[in-house]
Amino acid sequence: MALVDSMAGLSIDDEIRASSTVGEAEFEEGEITGDESDHSISPNTIIPNQPHPLEHSWTFWFDNPAAKGKGAAWGNSLRSVHTFATVEEFWSLYNNIHKPSKLIGGADLYCFKHKIEPKWEDPICANGGKWTIAFPRTKADTPWLYTLLAMIGEQFDNGDEICGAVVNVRSKQEKVSIWTKNATNETAQVSIGKQWKEFLDYNESIGFIVHDDAKKQERYAKSRYTI
Repeated sequence: MALVDSMAGLSIDDEIRASSTVGEAEFEEGEITGDESDHSISPNTIIPNQPHPLEHSWTFWFDNPAAKGKGAAWGNSLRSVHTFATVEEFWSLYNNIHKPSKLIGGADLYCFKHKIEPKWEDPICANGGKWTIAFPRTKADTPWLYTLLAMIGEQFDNGDEICGAVVNVRSKQEKVSIWTKNATNETAQVSIGKQWKEFLDYNESIGFIVHDDAKKQERYAKSRYTI
């Protein structure tokens, strides 16, 4: 996909993920290795890998269905997992978190910009909405990863409108959604939806549901925009 090429800096690269293994000569204690005034870097010098900072810090959140009590208010079982700010931290977390296909039904995994909680009540999310794509059970692993890479890699033209993404795992399907800030900004929302479909190479129609409509009409809420 075109996204893979454009996200080369976020690919699983051994030079990013692994520490340097360049050999270094061993010297006896007190041995003079060269002119102390020579500050040039020798071919055998180990240069630590420099972290690759992201434009924003992001936080993974997890809603564990096993922790949801009967009659408990939504969000009581929602917990932040960890915040990352570099490419290396992202891969370290991603590679140690279960993929959607391995999560039990009822689980929700979120990745949101730091300090934005994945709740309708969050001030930044309150006036927004979400684009959603549904996949058969166990088929969302790659779309979820590509969504994360596009999001944290700032591939969207209107990335400032994005709050985060979530994968909702259910018994028969897995739904991936992108949450945005301002549902009334049709131009930005449509742009995000179109680019998302391009990144995922997804050709079916998708809809954008406003959070306020979802709160009032629940599962009967209709899409405000469709592309």
